[in-house]
Amino acid sequence: MIITTGTNPIPEIVQRAQSLAERTGCVYAPRGTLSLPKLVERSKDEEVLVVLQEAVRLLRPGMATMEFHPSMGFVRAKRILKGEVDPMLTAAGMLPGDSVLDCTAGLGTDSLLFAVYGSESSVVTALESSLPLYGLLLEGMSHYISGQEKVNAALRRIHVVHSDHLDYLRAQPDDSIDIIYFDPMFRVPLTDSAAISPLRQFANGDALSMVSVAEAVRVARKTVLLKEKALSGEFARLGFTELLRSNSKTSYGVIQIDQ
Repeated sequence: MIITTGTNPIPEIVQRAQSLAERTGCVYAPRGTLSLPKLVERSKDEEVLVVLQEAVRLLRPGMATMEFHPSMGFVRAKRILKGEVDPMLTAAGMLPGDSVLDCTAGLGTDSLLFAVYGSESSVVTALESSLPLYGLLLEGMSHYISGQEKVNAALRRIHVVHSDHLDYLRAQPDDSIDIIYFDPMFRVPLTDSAAISPLRQFANGDALSMVSVAEAVRVARKTVLLKEKALSGEFARLGFTELLRSNSKTSYGVIQIDQ
């Protein structure tokens, strides 16, 4: 993957793009006046992360462009700030100050909700095994401006890590993280939404393994949480108790850790 800017960028944006390239181990490619197709042709790399003044975009020729945006997460975050109940947080049994490990960060929506509710006293870590998505999250969470200061602050507090979740879990001590969360890509998508369809081309599509769940149970202090399609056989296969929700196509599955 290469990292570049728009045409005629200001020095601050060039600096951000260069810094992101260094942090991700990618190559910074000065844009100049080149079109993106020409830049891709010159670099011989099909994946391009474009840093702009008010956005960051991920492109692959022939595929829809992805731009970092909290999407429905922003709506849910505002509801949480108003004191409304969120089903994910309820299922997790989260309290402000709890530590959270989001093992499948994707677009970072759920990490944002954990960070908003957890406030400054919570440590929220978002793992992403896909390098392109990791770069998108790293830049987006560092610089995205939502118009809601508490949401912006929550995004900045999230610790984004490029790692396979099983490798990361194996390196953690027993009973060291309050809540561990999995939201793997569904085997068959529920919808062809504008947000999810581009994500599938970059995300890790592997099914969640029983080994990963066993490691999560070892590391978690309170709860291991799984989001899946309602009545999915994944809950039973992996040992989760499904919490069905009326009029919802998705469910949360829970493993409560005995203290």
